[in-house]
Amino acid sequence: MLYPENLPEKLGFTEIKEWVKKECLSDYGREFVDRIQFITNYQLVERYLRQTAEFKQLLSHDAPFPAHNFFDLRAYLKKITIEGAWLTEEEFFWLYGMLSSIFQCISYFEQRKGLYPHLEVLFDGLQTDKSILTRIEKVIDAKGKIRINASTELQKISDELVYSEREAHKRLQGIFNQASKEGWTGDGNLTIREGRLAIPILAEYKRKLKGYILDESATGQTVYMEPAEVFELNNRIRDLEFERKREIIRILTQLTAEIAPYIDLIFACQALVAKFDFIRAKALFAIKIEASLPVLVNAPVLKLYNVYHPLLVLGTKSKDHPIVPLSIQIDDTDRVVLVSGPNAGGKSVCLKSVGLLQLMLQSGLLIPAADFSEMGIFKAILGDIGDDQSIESDLSTYSAHLSKMKFFLEQAKSTSLVLIDEFGTGTDPQFGGPIAEAVLQQLNHKKVRGVITTHYSNLKAFANSTEGIINASMLFDNAQLKPLYVLEIGKPGSSYAFEIAQKIGLPPQVIELARQKIGDNQKKVDTLLVDLERDKKDVYTLKLQQQKMQAKLNELIIENEQQKAYYSENKKHLLREAKQEAKNIIAQSNKLIENAINAIKVNKADKEKTQEVRKTLTYALDKLIDTPETTVAAKTEIKLQDWVKFIDSDAIGQVIQLTKKNATVAIGELISVVAIGRLQLADSKSVKQQARAATGYAYKYDSDFSPNIDVRGMRTDEALFALEKAVDRALMLGVSSLQILHGKGDGILRKMIRAYLQKFDAVANFTDEALDRGGTGITLITLK
Repeated sequence: MLYPENLPEKLGFTEIKEWVKKECLSDYGREFVDRIQFITNYQLVERYLRQTAEFKQLLSHDAPFPAHNFFDLRAYLKKITIEGAWLTEEEFFWLYGMLSSIFQCISYFEQRKGLYPHLEVLFDGLQTDKSILTRIEKVIDAKGKIRINASTELQKISDELVYSEREAHKRLQGIFNQASKEGWTGDGNLTIREGRLAIPILAEYKRKLKGYILDESATGQTVYMEPAEVFELNNRIRDLEFERKREIIRILTQLTAEIAPYIDLIFACQALVAKFDFIRAKALFAIKIEASLPVLVNAPVLKLYNVYHPLLVLGTKSKDHPIVPLSIQIDDTDRVVLVSGPNAGGKSVCLKSVGLLQLMLQSGLLIPAADFSEMGIFKAILGDIGDDQSIESDLSTYSAHLSKMKFFLEQAKSTSLVLIDEFGTGTDPQFGGPIAEAVLQQLNHKKVRGVITTHYSNLKAFANSTEGIINASMLFDNAQLKPLYVLEIGKPGSSYAFEIAQKIGLPPQVIELARQKIGDNQKKVDTLLVDLERDKKDVYTLKLQQQKMQAKLNELIIENEQQKAYYSENKKHLLREAKQEAKNIIAQSNKLIENAINAIKVNKADKEKTQEVRKTLTYALDKLIDTPETTVAAKTEIKLQDWVKFIDSDAIGQVIQLTKKNATVAIGELISVVAIGRLQLADSKSVKQQARAATGYAYKYDSDFSPNIDVRGMRTDEALFALEKAVDRALMLGVSSLQILHGKGDGILRKMIRAYLQKFDAVANFTDEALDRGGTGITLITLK
C-alpha cells in the first residue's frame, strides 16, 4: 500500500519511470513501464530484480543483444483474426522482423544456457515454430517487397508488364525523337501524366501530333500528349497493373489465412518482445545511474550504504558537482531515524532517498547503492511530504498533516515504512511539538519503521531517551557556514538558524535582538548542539582518516600474504631442485670413486699412479659441485639496462623497463614482465655469450608500447578493439608475448577475449598467468 496516492510523484518515482521509458524501443514496452507498481510479494520482487540484474550484466559484458526489431504490431495483428482481411507487404515485413528477433533471442540464450537463468525462464511455455518465417520468406523479400515469383500468375503478369512497358517506351521514344527534330517538343523528356507515358509538346504544335492531351504546364505553353500509336499499349499496361494488384492482394490474403492458426503464438511472441524491451530498458537505466542489486531480505529491514539519489545523479552527471553518498540503517533495534540539522542541509533529500529507493526496489528496479547493502520488503510506505493544503476539502496545511497522522496511527504496522518530512510544522511550535511527540510515541509503540525530519528540540530529546528511535543529523561546517550533506547517526543536530541568517546577510542587530528573545534554556541547548556538531565533524574527519589507514593496512596485509605464499612456493621448489641436484651429485660421485678404486686396483696400488688418480678424482668432484650460480656477480641491485638471469632457468635478458616490483626483460625478441625477486644479475661471460647469440638482429622496442594491456572496466567491444590493436603493434615491433589483464569477475570478459584470440593466425598459444601473479585474472599470449 502507498499512501497518499500521490506519494510516488512526491518521492520522484514518476520522473524515474519517465527516464526508464526513454530507454524503451516500442510503445508496448513503454506500457509495461506505465504498469509498474509497488509489490509486496518477496518472490516476485526478487524475480524482477534478478532479471534486471542479469540483463545489466549481459549488456555490460556480453555480446550485443539482438534487439533490432522490437516492434509493436498489435494493431496489425488483429487483422489476422478477421476473415477476408490481409496484412500488407510492409506489415508482413515488420512481422517477419519481430518473429526473427524472438528466435534470435532464443538462440542467444541457448548459447549461454545456465548463465542467465532468470531471463531464460521467460521462454518457458513458448511453443516455437519457424514455419511461419518460411511461409513469409516465400512471399516477401529481404527489402519488404512481394517476390515476383510468389505465384505463377504474378510472374506471368509481371513479365508481360515489363515487356509492354518496354515496348511502349520504345515507341514513344521514337515519336519523341521525331517531334524533337521537327522542333515541336518543349523542355524535358518523356514523362508520366495520370499514370500514362506522355510527350511534352509546345502548345502551338499540338495539332501536329495525333494523340490525347493528358495535362498541360502551369503556364499553358506546354501540353503533355499521349500519341495515338501507344494509346492501346498504355491501356494494356494499366490493365496489367490492375491485374498485378489483384494478384498481390490474393497472395497476401492467402498468406494471412495460412498464418492465422498461429495467431496465439504470434501474440505470445509479441508480448515476449515487449517484456524484453521493458527489462532491457530497466537495465540500461541501471547502467546510467550506476545501480546494482543489493542483498535481499524477506523482512522489513533497510541497510543502505553509499546511496545516491538517482535524480541527483541524472541531474549532475555532466557537471563538476560531486554528490555526497548517504548511509543509513533501519532495523529491529533502531526502527525510526529522527534526522535534524540545518535547512538546506540535506534532511529532505535523505528522507526522499530512502523512500524512493525502497519504492524502486519493490517495483523491480535496481538502486544506486553499494551491492552489500541490505533491503527487505515493506507491506506499506506511508508518507507526509510537502504541503497538501486543499481548498476543496477545506483543509489548512496543518489540518492536512493531522489527517495523515490520523491515517498513520490507524493503519501503520511493524511492516510499514513511515516517512514524515518536517514533523509537527504548520502550527504554533508550543503545541505542534507536543502533538508530534505524542504521535511519534504511538507510532513507536506500534513498532513502525521510518525516517522523520524535524527541527523540534523536544523530539530530539524524546528520541535520545526512547528505545527504538535514534537521533541523526546532517553535518554542518560552522566555520565556513555551509552544509556538508553527510548524515551522522547517534546525535541530534542544530538548526543553525543564527549562523544561516548571518550567512544570508541579515543585519547583525536583528540577529542579536533575536538571540536576546530566545530563552536561556534554548540558548544552552542550541549551544550544546553546535558544540556536538563541531565534535561530530572532527570525529568524522578522524574516522575518514582511519578508514584510509585501515584500507592501506589491509592492502599491505594482502600483499604480505601473497609474498609469503610466493616465497613459500619457491622455497619448496628450490628444495626439490636442491635435493634432486644432490642426488645427481652423489650418484656421479659414486661413479667417479668407483672408477678411481678400479684404477688403483689395475695399477696395483702404485704410489705415483694412486696420487695421480686421487688428484684427478679431486678435480672432478670440485668441478661437479661447482654450480653456475657460484659465478654470479656480487652486484645485487638491478637497474635499467642491466643484463639479468632468471633464477629458475638459464634465460638471460636485458632490463628495458623497471617498476617497484616488476621488471620488463627483453630476451632476444621475447618481452617478459617478471617479479624482480625472480631475477639476478648475470655474469659477464654469460652476457658475452648472449650478445654473440643475438648478433644478426636488433631488438625493435617502442617506448610508447607496453606488452601489458589492462582491459578491466571496458565493454566487450572496447576490450576486443584494444586487444586487436595490441596484437598488431606487437607483431610490427617483433614482440612475441603479451599480458592481458582482464580481472576475474564473472569470467565473461576472459571467455570473450579467448574466443577472439582463436581467430588470430599469429597467436601461437595463450594461457593463465601463474597463480601467485594473477592466475585466471591475466591471460598470457605467445605470438608466432
